[in-house]
Amino acid sequence: MKAVFYIKQLCKMLLQQRLLPALYNRAAKKDIQKGLVVFADAHHNSCPFSMKMIRYKTAKIGGLEIRDMYLDFQRCSKLRLIKYLWDFMALYARAEYVFICDNFLPAASCKKRSGTKVIQLWHSGGLLKKAGYDTEETVPGYYKGEVYGNCDLWTVSAPCVVPVMESSMHQPEGVVQATGISRTDVYFNERYNRLCVEKFYEKHPDAKGKTVVLWAPTFRGNAAQPYVVGEEEVEKACRECGFYLIKKLHPHMRGGGETIPTERLFAVADLLITDYSSVVFDYLAYSKPFVFFVPDKEEYLAKRGLYVDLESFPSSCAENCEELAAAMKKELERRSRAELTLCYNYHMMYCDGKATDRIIKKVFSHS
Repeated sequence: MKAVFYIKQLCKMLLQQRLLPALYNRAAKKDIQKGLVVFADAHHNSCPFSMKMIRYKTAKIGGLEIRDMYLDFQRCSKLRLIKYLWDFMALYARAEYVFICDNFLPAASCKKRSGTKVIQLWHSGGLLKKAGYDTEETVPGYYKGEVYGNCDLWTVSAPCVVPVMESSMHQPEGVVQATGISRTDVYFNERYNRLCVEKFYEKHPDAKGKTVVLWAPTFRGNAAQPYVVGEEEVEKACRECGFYLIKKLHPHMRGGGETIPTERLFAVADLLITDYSSVVFDYLAYSKPFVFFVPDKEEYLAKRGLYVDLESFPSSCAENCEELAAAMKKELERRSRAELTLCYNYHMMYCDGKATDRIIKKVFSHS
């Protein structure tokens, strides 16, 4: 598995240092097209949740031409990938604005023109597991090239996130700004939440009257070779407690259980079980209890590491099935909503339902 990962990193370096710059420089002979906005992502085949709101509102601004470039690099043919890269680099070289929301190597692959602005919406709020250049699992030490380069604005959820993101993602001072995360705006929409609940019970009528538990773990390993731990223990604990379990694995995991998108499950879940996933910060918008289930805690801390101690959260940590069952009951019965809200306000201060408008104002106010 390590050999496969190493080979993929070498291929990425070859792309970044040779092929993509050549494609960009060829297209950069033409003038930048004022008003050309590109939305791009390498993890989905359609507009990802993290940029849907800002994509929708940008389309309402006059004088812009919007181009969508989405492709799941992990699940496409080599020929399809090559065509995508050719088309994206041609657009990138002429675009005035480029929006991304995750690791997107093509945007970092060359020295871009000053007339093009790259906006990294980033897909997660708060701080939990180490990321970027702070972990070998994301960017190995032998990798040559800036994986997250060329960003003009990197949006994060709160001031506490800024210095860590600057350091871990190698961003110059002033690029990372606490504007709030655009994706979180939808959680403050009553109609959206009502529809989430209605659609859930249409699909799961047998969940009515039961305590709904959402298990949403992060993946271990890397995007090319992901895995999870603790699935059997979670199933057993929920079964013994009489809870209705919804399993929602990370998008990198094939066969991720429930097909309803994770963000549409928050409104209906009574309790969240997670481990080191940033999903906890989105879920906290609803001020509902959660439990950290971390059967590999010591190993994970030694290998990957965290930015924030799990014990600092208003929650319980469990490392086996018995502890998990007890922790779920405790959090459901005793946890204060005020404690959960206070935690959200610290980690997600600017995720208040108005983040998208703030970002759009920053990006387009000088157009």
